[in-house]
Amino acid sequence: MSPAVLRSGPCRFYFVSHDLHKPPHVHIDRNSYSAKFWRKPVALAYNFGFPAKELRKLAALTSKNQNKLLEAWHEYFGT
Repeated sequence: MSPAVLRSGPCRFYFVSHDLHKPPHVHIDRNSYSAKFWRKPVALAYNFGFPAKELRKLAALTSKNQNKLLEAWHEYFGT
């Protein structure tokens, strides 16, 4: 399991090591739900199970934490 770079309640934000050559993005899991957001601009790449209302909150959290997530991306991938 990849380390969490951000947590919000039961949601875990993380990166996947084989995503190095893709544009910066973040995976978000909660229980059996999973989503992926591109970082800039923040856009939903996929969703498995999150209701629309929660996706809007996750998009807002991703936007709010864009700089932190990008710094963590570069630290994680050594770029």
